[in-house]
Formats: sequence, structure tokens, C-alpha cells
Amino acid sequence: MRRLLLATAIAAIALPAAAQDRASVNGIIDEGTNQSQVMVTAQHLTDVIGPRLTNSPAARRAEDWTMAKFVEWGLRNARKEPVPFGRGWSIERSSVRMVSPRPVQLTSIPIAWTPAGNLTATVIVAPIARERDFAKWRGQLRGKIVMISQPGTGDEPTTGDFKRYTGEDLAKLDRFEQPRYDPDAADRRVKRADWARKLDAFLKVEGAVAYATKSYRDGKLVTGEGYQFAVGETPSMPGVEIAAEDYRRLARLAKVGPAPTLEVVHDVRFHDADTNAYNVIAEIPGTDPNAGYVMAGAHLDSWVAADGAADNAAGSAMIMEAARILVKTGARPRRTIRFALWAAEEQGLLGSLAYVERHLARRGSASDPQLNGEKLYYGWSNRWPITPLPGHRELAAYFNIDNGSGKLRGLYAERNPAVVPIFREWLAPFASMGASTVAVQPTGGTDHVFMQAVGIPAFQFIQDPLDYFPRIHHTSVDTFDHLKADDMRQGSMVLAHVLLSAANAERPLPRPPVPQRPVTTDPFATPVNDDD
Repeated sequence: MRRLLLATAIAAIALPAAAQDRASVNGIIDEGTNQSQVMVTAQHLTDVIGPRLTNSPAARRAEDWTMAKFVEWGLRNARKEPVPFGRGWSIERSSVRMVSPRPVQLTSIPIAWTPAGNLTATVIVAPIARERDFAKWRGQLRGKIVMISQPGTGDEPTTGDFKRYTGEDLAKLDRFEQPRYDPDAADRRVKRADWARKLDAFLKVEGAVAYATKSYRDGKLVTGEGYQFAVGETPSMPGVEIAAEDYRRLARLAKVGPAPTLEVVHDVRFHDADTNAYNVIAEIPGTDPNAGYVMAGAHLDSWVAADGAADNAAGSAMIMEAARILVKTGARPRRTIRFALWAAEEQGLLGSLAYVERHLARRGSASDPQLNGEKLYYGWSNRWPITPLPGHRELAAYFNIDNGSGKLRGLYAERNPAVVPIFREWLAPFASMGASTVAVQPTGGTDHVFMQAVGIPAFQFIQDPLDYFPRIHHTSVDTFDHLKADDMRQGSMVLAHVLLSAANAERPLPRPPVPQRPVTTDPFATPVNDDD
């Protein structure tokens, strides 16, 4: 028996890396189905810890709990890396009631990082979207709750909210899109990030007592998104987002008169003990210390209207489950496999950006002005030159999950056609589970973006959209109830296999070149008006 075991071990070592990865598929599937922990992890992140707004007490609990789970499962080098951020903020309780002309409890939420308030005042509908609107409302806002959004009309859906990709849908994703470099657009967006600060200052000078915005979705959904989190830059007055239906009712009543009176009770807290957020990182060490590492990540933070389930406890739980599966099945990858749970994605991908600047590359020069928040998000990719750090070549590939709990259907190749046949081979064992598409088009808005921007092979998974964008994303119904367990088990297994394949590949994935400043923009292109 000992001879047989020894012979089997030697044979396994002698197998080519690709053959070893294929041999591991059955173990990954068994562990990822019969012993799955992905929904247990997701339930704790959502029901127990709850919404994880960056630097809030719940975010701190999530950082500590996820790192402890990595350690418990046997991962190595578990640690928290700091991310410069700003103030923490949380909601203890909140209520907005219309008290006249009749009592109505409104569906609402405090806007993130606005201060506490306990007040009763009448509303004024004063749509303000640009600085040029200030003049129209000077002298009219004192003592008022200012409704700054246009009321609009009902937004009736024209298609069903819930969707799974068809073969035709997936085929449409596979198209190469040429990059467009528009430095002026980036500059305009950086300047527009000052808008919230200017609006707050105007309302304060005019004597307003609070402001209200309309939710951008119908269906009594609210989000509470806000972006003024830097120390010394949080708003001066309470802000509330009101459900679209309630907001429009208030506007109609104000139009026919008399204007409604609202009672606002916002018990919110700021948390300033530590202005750093933290990325949570852990590893499965590789057998070849010179081979570098591959990486997978998802953002751990969320907004506060619900429990941040689909966005992005689902992705975080799949990252963690893939790590658990690989450890439990005894994976011994050639390259180290590193797992990251990012902080502050919702405020501008700040956690993954901090990782890039710490480990991979710098952009711009020491004389560039310091940016934070939205300004950093919009302006960073417009800084030149790119200076790779020693760790740049060590990262062989990065894979990201951040589109809800839908089944993984494949990978976006992100304008890197050289990886397409490689990804198709890696996904082949999971074609019968629906994961076989490789689409060359790029995606944006999540934590692979700044890695791509410095020449790292970084990729996002294709996922069935389900009802993510129509009603779940950032909203007050983003709870555990809407997560799809079968899909998340499938996603964890696909991710585990892709990571092991990348870690054991004889050669690293083909890399894009480190970007250089484009020589020119298209002189015949139609200008984009970012102010519309």
C-alpha cells in the first residue's frame, strides 16, 4: 500500500500543470456542493453584521470577522492593509413624517455622511442642479426643507426586472471596443465632484434647515448614497433621500398649497477614531517563490439602505468560499493565490486603488495635487507617467466578482484577445454549469479597473444579471432573501478552478503593455457633454 501511495504521489507530481488542474475539478465540485459554506458566510455578513458602510462599526466587524475566518480555514499571511479614507458614519434610527396637511410616514433614508437632525419645517420645491440655479432661489429658502430634485413623473418599467442571459445575450458581449482617451472629460468630472460641497455651502448661507432628494428608482426603493466623507468636508446640514412616490406627492401638494410640513428625526453617528479603512488579505502560498502570484477580490463594503447582500456580500462570500475550497482540497499551487476583500469600493474603488499604489504602480508625479474620493476616482487615470513598482511583474492575473449573486457565465477578456483561448480551456469543465463564455469587451466601475489602468491582466466575471440593476443594486431591498444559493455555489467552484489554473499555468497570462499617454485624441470625434 505504501508503494502504491508513493507511486500515485510521484505520478501526480509528474503530471503537467494543466492535467493536475483537470484532476482537481472533481474535488472542487464535491467540496463546493456537498460541503459548501458560501451561504453561511453570506448570511453572517448580511443578517448578523449588516450594512458595511466604509469605516462604520459594522465595517470594522466585517474586517475582523472575515480575517478570522481566513485564519480559521488555514490560509496564511492574513492581514489588514490600511486605506486612507475619512470619517465613519452610521444610522441609529431615522424617521421622516409628513405632519400636514395629513399625517403620512414617508419612506426615506438619511443621506450618507450628513449630520443628525431633529426638526419640523415646511418644504419648498427648488430644483437645483447647477450653480446657475442658485440665483433663482436666493432669499427663498430660510427655515425650509429644500427639495432639490425635479419631481418628474412615474417611471414604469418596459421589461421584466429579473433576467438570465440567453446564448444570444452572451454572444453580443463578445465585441472589441477601441479605447477612447478623453482627458478633458476626466477634468470635467473632477470639477463636478465639487458640486455637493458648493450646494451645501449655498443652502447653509441661505438659511435652509435640511435638504431632500428624490430616489432615482420607483417602487419605494431608496439608497442613501452620499460621497462627502473626508475629514473636514462632511455636509453641514441634514440630508434625506425620499422614495420617488412620496417625493412626488410632496411636490404636488406644495404646488397646490399650502406646502407640506415634515418632521425629520435623524439619529446618526460619526466615527473618527481611525480614518483608515482596511483591505483584508490572505493567501495560499505557492510552491515556487519566484513564480509570483494570482489574485481574486471582491469589495466588502456596502451602502446602508439594506444589508449589502447582492452588492457585495455575494462576491465576498464567493471569494472566501473559493479560498476555503482550495485549502480543504489540499491545493498546492505553483504560484501563490492571494485573496482580497476590498474597502471603500462604493466611494471610488479606493481600497483596490490603495493596493495598486502600495504594490503595483504609481501614476503622475510628486507635484500633482492630492485628490480624494470622487476626485481621485475620476482623476487618477489621467495622470502620467505610470511608474511600475517592483511588485508589478509579480502579479500574474487578477479576477474580480462584483455583479450580484448570479451564476458565473464566463469571463470578460477586457480587450486582451490573447487570453481568450486560455480562458476557454480553463472554463471547459464548467460548460455544463453554464460557465463557458469569454467576451473580449471591457467592463468598468469595479475593483479590476485601476489594475488594468497600469497594465495588469485584470478581469471581471460575466454573471447572470438577475434583478441586480433594476431593483437590488444599492437599494433598501438588497437583503439575503434575493441571493441565489445554487448560483453562488457554482460561482465559488468556477472561481476556485480558474484561480488554480492560473496559479499552475506553465506561463503567466499574456500581459497588456504598461499604458503610455496617448499621442492624440480623435479630432473628428463628437464632444461629450458631461454636464447633461
